[in-house]
Amino acid sequence: MQRTVLFTLYLLLGHVAFTQPANINYEDMAIQSSRHWLDIDYVGDRIIGHRLDIHLPPEGKAPFPVIIAIYGSAWFSNSSKSNTFSDGLGQQLLENGFAVVSINHRSSRDALFPAQIQDVKAAIRFIRANGPKFMLDTSFIGITGWSSGGHLSAMAGTTSGIASYELDGQVVDLEGKLGAFTETDSHVDAVVDWFGPTDFLIMDECGSSFSHDAAQSPESSLVGGPIQQNKVLCALANPITYVRKDNPPFLIFHGDKDPLVPHCQSEKLYEQMKIAGTEAKLVIVAEGKHGPKVMIDPYYKQMIDFFKAQRK
Repeated sequence: MQRTVLFTLYLLLGHVAFTQPANINYEDMAIQSSRHWLDIDYVGDRIIGHRLDIHLPPEGKAPFPVIIAIYGSAWFSNSSKSNTFSDGLGQQLLENGFAVVSINHRSSRDALFPAQIQDVKAAIRFIRANGPKFMLDTSFIGITGWSSGGHLSAMAGTTSGIASYELDGQVVDLEGKLGAFTETDSHVDAVVDWFGPTDFLIMDECGSSFSHDAAQSPESSLVGGPIQQNKVLCALANPITYVRKDNPPFLIFHGDKDPLVPHCQSEKLYEQMKIAGTEAKLVIVAEGKHGPKVMIDPYYKQMIDFFKAQRK
Protein backbone atom coordinates (compact mmCIF):
# COMPACT_ATOMS: atom_id res chain seq x y z
CA MET A 1 0.00 0.00 0.00
CA GLN A 2 2.77 2.45 0.91
CA ARG A 3 4.60 1.78 -2.37
CA THR A 4 1.37 2.46 -4.32
CA VAL A 5 0.78 5.74 -2.52
CA LEU A 6 4.36 6.90 -3.11
CA PHE A 7 4.21 5.93 -6.77
CA THR A 8 0.99 7.95 -7.15
CA LEU A 9 2.76 10.90 -5.51
CA TYR A 10 5.62 10.56 -7.98
CA LEU A 11 3.18 10.68 -10.89
CA LEU A 12 1.63 13.81 -9.42
CA LEU A 13 5.05 15.43 -9.64
CA GLY A 14 4.37 15.67 -13.36
CA HIS A 15 2.31 18.75 -12.52
CA VAL A 16 4.05 20.25 -9.50
CA ALA A 17 7.70 20.58 -8.61
CA PHE A 18 7.18 19.00 -5.20
CA THR A 19 4.65 19.06 -2.39
CA GLN A 20 3.55 22.64 -1.71
CA PRO A 21 2.51 23.76 1.77
CA ALA A 22 -1.17 24.57 2.31
CA ASN A 23 -0.42 28.16 3.35
CA ILE A 24 1.45 29.35 0.27
CA ASN A 25 2.64 32.96 0.43
CA TYR A 26 1.81 34.09 -3.08
CA GLU A 27 3.60 37.38 -2.55
CA ASP A 28 6.86 35.45 -2.27
CA MET A 29 6.12 33.93 -5.69
CA ALA A 30 5.95 37.33 -7.40
CA ILE A 31 8.67 37.72 -10.04
CA GLN A 32 10.78 40.85 -9.61
CA SER A 33 12.55 41.43 -12.91
CA SER A 34 13.49 44.50 -14.91
CA ARG A 35 12.35 43.07 -18.21
CA HIS A 36 10.99 39.78 -19.49
CA TRP A 37 10.02 37.86 -22.62
CA LEU A 38 7.47 35.05 -22.31
CA ASP A 39 6.65 31.98 -24.39
CA ILE A 40 9.43 32.38 -26.93
CA ASP A 41 9.33 29.49 -29.39
CA TYR A 42 12.97 28.38 -29.35
CA VAL A 43 12.50 25.77 -32.07
CA GLY A 44 9.95 27.49 -34.28
CA ASP A 45 7.43 24.64 -34.47
CA ARG A 46 4.70 26.23 -32.31
CA ILE A 47 4.48 23.36 -29.84
CA ILE A 48 4.14 24.13 -26.14
CA GLY A 49 7.08 21.95 -25.19
CA HIS A 50 9.40 24.29 -27.11
CA ARG A 51 8.71 27.54 -25.26
CA LEU A 52 10.96 29.49 -22.91
CA ASP A 53 10.78 32.59 -20.72
CA ILE A 54 13.59 35.09 -20.14
CA HIS A 55 13.73 37.31 -17.06
CA LEU A 56 16.41 39.95 -16.47
CA PRO A 57 17.62 40.94 -12.99
CA PRO A 58 15.80 43.86 -11.30
CA GLU A 59 19.12 45.70 -10.91
CA GLY A 60 22.54 45.75 -12.53
CA LYS A 61 24.05 46.51 -15.89
CA ALA A 62 23.48 44.44 -18.99
CA PRO A 63 24.55 42.13 -20.47
CA PHE A 64 23.74 39.56 -17.76
CA PRO A 65 25.17 36.07 -17.27
CA VAL A 66 22.64 33.32 -17.91
CA ILE A 67 21.20 30.47 -15.88
CA ILE A 68 18.89 28.03 -17.66
CA ALA A 69 16.38 26.39 -15.29
CA ILE A 70 14.57 23.08 -15.87
CA TYR A 71 11.52 22.06 -13.83
CA GLY A 72 10.95 18.69 -12.22
CA SER A 73 7.98 16.70 -13.50
CA ALA A 74 9.07 13.05 -13.73
CA TRP A 75 9.39 13.96 -17.45
CA PHE A 76 5.57 13.95 -17.60
CA SER A 77 4.99 17.69 -18.15
CA ASN A 78 5.65 19.73 -21.27
CA SER A 79 4.62 23.08 -19.80
CA SER A 80 5.87 23.78 -16.27
CA LYS A 81 8.53 26.45 -16.83
CA SER A 82 6.75 28.84 -14.45
CA ASN A 83 7.64 26.49 -11.56
CA THR A 84 11.13 27.98 -11.63
CA PHE A 85 9.62 30.85 -9.63
CA SER A 86 7.26 28.87 -7.39
CA ASP A 87 9.72 28.19 -4.58
CA GLY A 88 12.25 31.03 -4.68
CA LEU A 89 14.97 29.52 -6.86
CA GLY A 90 14.39 31.79 -9.84
CA GLN A 91 14.02 34.97 -7.81
CA GLN A 92 17.20 34.28 -5.85
CA LEU A 93 19.12 34.02 -9.11
CA LEU A 94 17.60 37.26 -10.42
CA GLU A 95 18.41 39.15 -7.23
CA ASN A 96 22.04 38.07 -7.55
CA GLY A 97 22.54 39.39 -11.05
CA PHE A 98 21.75 36.36 -13.22
CA ALA A 99 19.30 36.35 -16.09
CA VAL A 100 16.97 33.36 -15.72
CA VAL A 101 15.84 31.37 -18.74
CA SER A 102 13.15 28.87 -17.74
CA ILE A 103 12.38 26.33 -20.43
CA ASN A 104 9.73 23.81 -21.36
CA HIS A 105 10.66 20.50 -22.96
CA ARG A 106 8.64 17.72 -24.52
CA SER A 107 7.22 15.22 -22.04
CA SER A 108 7.71 11.47 -22.22
CA ARG A 109 4.09 11.34 -23.42
CA ASP A 110 5.03 13.56 -26.36
CA ALA A 111 8.25 11.82 -27.33
CA LEU A 112 10.69 9.32 -25.86
CA PHE A 113 14.32 9.95 -24.86
CA PRO A 114 16.47 11.50 -26.31
CA ALA A 115 13.85 14.13 -27.24
CA GLN A 116 14.16 15.86 -23.88
CA ILE A 117 17.92 16.44 -23.95
CA GLN A 118 17.66 17.47 -27.60
CA ASP A 119 15.13 20.12 -26.50
CA VAL A 120 17.44 21.37 -23.76
CA LYS A 121 20.34 21.68 -26.19
CA ALA A 122 18.14 23.45 -28.74
CA ALA A 123 17.20 25.98 -26.05
CA ILE A 124 20.86 26.52 -25.15
CA ARG A 125 21.74 27.06 -28.81
CA PHE A 126 18.89 29.56 -29.21
CA ILE A 127 20.05 31.56 -26.19
CA ARG A 128 23.70 31.55 -27.25
CA ALA A 129 22.82 32.60 -30.81
CA ASN A 130 20.45 35.38 -29.73
CA GLY A 131 22.09 36.64 -26.55
CA PRO A 132 22.57 40.28 -27.63
CA LYS A 133 18.87 40.62 -28.54
CA PHE A 134 17.94 39.84 -24.94
CA MET A 135 20.84 41.63 -23.20
CA LEU A 136 22.46 38.34 -22.23
CA ASP A 137 26.15 37.65 -21.64
CA THR A 138 26.46 34.23 -23.21
CA SER A 139 30.13 33.92 -22.28
CA PHE A 140 28.67 32.25 -19.18
CA ILE A 141 25.69 29.90 -19.36
CA GLY A 142 24.97 27.84 -16.27
CA ILE A 143 22.18 25.30 -15.91
CA THR A 144 20.14 24.04 -12.97
CA GLY A 145 17.11 21.84 -12.40
CA TRP A 146 15.44 19.64 -9.85
CA SER A 147 14.30 15.99 -9.97
CA SER A 148 13.83 15.12 -13.68
CA GLY A 149 15.06 18.66 -14.39
CA GLY A 150 18.16 17.79 -12.38
CA HIS A 151 18.62 14.76 -14.60
CA LEU A 152 18.39 16.92 -17.75
CA SER A 153 20.72 19.53 -16.28
CA ALA A 154 23.25 16.84 -15.45
CA MET A 155 22.84 15.38 -18.94
CA ALA A 156 23.49 18.79 -20.48
CA GLY A 157 26.67 19.00 -18.41
CA THR A 158 28.11 15.55 -18.87
CA THR A 159 27.27 15.45 -22.60
CA SER A 160 28.66 18.93 -23.34
CA GLY A 161 30.56 18.59 -26.58
CA ILE A 162 29.13 15.14 -27.39
CA ALA A 163 26.80 15.15 -30.40
CA SER A 164 26.12 11.40 -30.48
CA TYR A 165 27.22 8.32 -28.59
CA GLU A 166 27.34 4.61 -29.35
CA LEU A 167 27.02 1.81 -26.81
CA ASP A 168 26.77 -1.88 -27.67
CA GLY A 169 25.82 -1.03 -31.22
CA GLN A 170 23.06 1.39 -30.24
CA VAL A 171 23.57 5.05 -31.19
CA VAL A 172 21.86 8.01 -29.54
CA ASP A 173 21.64 11.47 -31.11
CA LEU A 174 22.16 13.78 -28.13
CA GLU A 175 22.34 17.07 -30.04
CA GLY A 176 19.44 16.79 -32.45
CA LYS A 177 18.63 19.14 -35.34
CA LEU A 178 15.93 21.29 -33.78
CA GLY A 179 15.60 24.98 -34.53
CA ALA A 180 17.47 27.40 -36.71
CA PHE A 181 20.80 27.40 -34.88
CA THR A 182 22.11 23.87 -35.32
CA GLU A 183 25.66 25.09 -35.88
CA THR A 184 25.75 26.97 -32.55
CA ASP A 185 27.56 25.44 -29.57
CA SER A 186 25.34 23.87 -26.87
CA HIS A 187 27.90 23.54 -24.09
CA VAL A 188 27.21 24.79 -20.56
CA ASP A 189 29.76 26.28 -18.18
CA ALA A 190 28.50 25.06 -14.79
CA VAL A 191 25.80 22.71 -13.47
CA VAL A 192 23.74 22.67 -10.27
CA ASP A 193 21.84 19.38 -10.03
CA TRP A 194 19.07 19.12 -7.41
CA PHE A 195 18.38 15.43 -6.64
CA GLY A 196 18.20 14.24 -10.24
CA PRO A 197 18.25 10.57 -11.28
CA THR A 198 21.64 9.59 -12.69
CA ASP A 199 21.63 5.77 -13.00
CA PHE A 200 18.14 4.38 -13.59
CA LEU A 201 18.97 0.70 -13.28
CA ILE A 202 20.09 0.84 -9.64
CA MET A 203 17.35 3.08 -8.25
CA ASP A 204 15.35 0.22 -6.74
CA GLU A 205 18.31 -1.55 -5.19
CA CYS A 206 19.66 1.51 -3.41
CA GLY A 207 16.69 2.68 -1.41
CA SER A 208 13.68 3.79 -3.44
CA SER A 209 10.29 3.56 -1.75
CA PHE A 210 8.58 2.27 -4.91
CA SER A 211 9.58 0.38 -8.01
CA HIS A 212 11.34 2.37 -10.70
CA ASP A 213 11.66 -0.95 -12.54
CA ALA A 214 7.87 -1.05 -13.01
CA ALA A 215 6.58 -0.76 -16.56
CA GLN A 216 4.72 2.50 -15.83
CA SER A 217 7.46 4.20 -13.80
CA PRO A 218 8.71 7.61 -14.94
CA GLU A 219 12.03 6.13 -16.06
CA SER A 220 10.36 3.29 -17.98
CA SER A 221 7.98 5.81 -19.56
CA LEU A 222 10.94 7.93 -20.62
CA VAL A 223 12.74 5.14 -22.49
CA GLY A 224 9.62 3.39 -23.81
CA GLY A 225 9.56 0.20 -21.79
CA PRO A 226 10.59 -1.45 -18.48
CA ILE A 227 14.06 -0.19 -17.72
CA GLN A 228 15.54 -3.58 -16.85
CA GLN A 229 14.52 -4.77 -20.33
CA ASN A 230 16.10 -1.71 -21.95
CA LYS A 231 19.48 -1.59 -20.27
CA VAL A 232 21.49 -0.13 -23.13
CA LEU A 233 18.97 2.66 -23.73
CA CYS A 234 18.93 3.38 -20.00
CA ALA A 235 22.71 3.63 -19.98
CA LEU A 236 22.47 6.12 -22.85
CA ALA A 237 19.91 8.12 -20.83
CA ASN A 238 22.07 8.15 -17.69
CA PRO A 239 24.22 11.26 -17.06
CA ILE A 240 26.74 9.06 -15.26
CA THR A 241 27.59 7.30 -18.56
CA TYR A 242 29.19 10.46 -19.97
CA VAL A 243 31.26 11.57 -17.00
CA ARG A 244 34.77 12.61 -17.98
CA LYS A 245 37.46 14.96 -16.75
CA ASP A 246 36.53 17.86 -19.01
CA ASN A 247 32.90 18.03 -17.88
CA PRO A 248 31.94 21.49 -16.56
CA PRO A 249 32.02 21.93 -12.75
CA PHE A 250 29.10 20.39 -10.83
CA LEU A 251 27.36 21.20 -7.55
CA ILE A 252 24.93 18.48 -6.46
CA PHE A 253 22.25 18.62 -3.74
CA HIS A 254 20.29 15.66 -2.37
CA GLY A 255 18.26 14.97 0.76
CA ASP A 256 19.10 11.83 2.69
CA LYS A 257 15.38 11.12 3.24
CA ASP A 258 14.28 11.56 -0.36
CA PRO A 259 11.54 8.93 -0.88
CA LEU A 260 11.33 9.30 -4.65
CA VAL A 261 14.88 9.59 -5.99
CA PRO A 262 17.23 7.81 -3.56
CA HIS A 263 20.28 9.83 -2.58
CA CYS A 264 22.57 7.09 -3.90
CA GLN A 265 21.87 8.59 -7.31
CA SER A 266 23.81 11.75 -6.49
CA GLU A 267 26.43 9.83 -4.52
CA LYS A 268 27.15 7.52 -7.47
CA LEU A 269 27.42 10.47 -9.86
CA TYR A 270 29.78 12.27 -7.49
CA GLU A 271 31.91 9.15 -6.98
CA GLN A 272 32.30 8.70 -10.73
CA MET A 273 33.24 12.35 -11.11
CA LYS A 274 35.91 12.06 -8.47
CA ILE A 275 37.35 9.02 -10.28
CA ALA A 276 37.32 10.90 -13.59
CA GLY A 277 38.84 14.06 -12.11
CA THR A 278 35.76 16.22 -12.76
CA GLU A 279 35.41 19.30 -10.55
CA ALA A 280 32.40 18.47 -8.36
CA LYS A 281 30.90 19.00 -4.91
CA LEU A 282 28.12 16.95 -3.28
CA VAL A 283 25.89 18.28 -0.50
CA ILE A 284 23.80 15.64 1.29
CA VAL A 285 21.08 17.40 3.28
CA ALA A 286 20.19 15.78 6.60
CA GLU A 287 16.45 15.03 6.82
CA GLY A 288 16.02 16.50 3.33
CA LYS A 289 13.20 15.10 1.21
CA HIS A 290 12.22 15.53 -2.44
CA GLY A 291 12.39 19.31 -2.33
CA PRO A 292 11.36 20.09 1.26
CA LYS A 293 14.35 21.08 3.44
CA VAL A 294 16.58 20.96 0.35
CA MET A 295 15.33 23.71 -1.95
CA ILE A 296 15.61 26.44 0.67
CA ASP A 297 17.55 29.68 1.09
CA PRO A 298 20.80 28.32 2.64
CA TYR A 299 21.30 25.95 -0.30
CA TYR A 300 20.17 28.57 -2.82
CA LYS A 301 23.00 30.72 -1.45
CA GLN A 302 25.47 27.88 -2.05
CA MET A 303 24.15 27.59 -5.61
CA ILE A 304 24.59 31.31 -6.22
CA ASP A 305 28.08 31.36 -4.71
CA PHE A 306 29.00 28.41 -6.91
CA PHE A 307 27.75 30.05 -10.11
CA LYS A 308 29.50 33.32 -9.23
CA ALA A 309 32.77 31.51 -8.55
CA GLN A 310 32.56 29.60 -11.83
CA ARG A 311 31.82 32.75 -13.77
CA LYS A 312 35.01 34.34 -12.42
